[in-house]
Amino acid sequence: MKKILFWTALTVILLFLLADADFSSLRRVAMAASQTASRGGARPVTADEAAALETKRQQLVEKEAALKVKEDELNKLSAVLESRINGLNAARKAVDASVQARKSQDSERFKKMLKIYKALRPDEAGKLLDKLDESLVIQMLDQMDQKTVVKLIPYLNQPRVLKWTRENVAVR
Repeated sequence: MKKILFWTALTVILLFLLADADFSSLRRVAMAASQTASRGGARPVTADEAAALETKRQQLVEKEAALKVKEDELNKLSAVLESRINGLNAARKAVDASVQARKSQDSERFKKMLKIYKALRPDEAGKLLDKLDESLVIQMLDQMDQKTVVKLIPYLNQPRVLKWTRENVAVR
């Protein structure tokens, strides 16, 4: 009987310490029970003390079970989030690769168009360039070599040429 009482009291104390709960009256009762049991003068535990101990133990078991459920839920949510993050990262890499391929393709097309305009006679190229969007023409003039641009300038819309000149001078 003494051993059972001692181990019960010790178990209750450890449970409360692990739960980090403040049950000072319960601790006092458990400590008194363990001290009494260790001295050999075991006094019987009253029904109220036993009921209080059992109630607190039951509350701890319930709290532990609730915490376990919440921990499991958090672990499941963490796994779901991790898989979504991995999926998004893979999608971002695919989009980045697609954008890079598109830029490369656009760059190649742009270079081909420049070659075509360089191959045209200056008056024909000037007429066609005047029909294009101003920003595109300026970009094309920036990419052309100096000799080609010199041949095209007399055939281009003069305000456009002046804007291109201002932008190039302002950059330097």
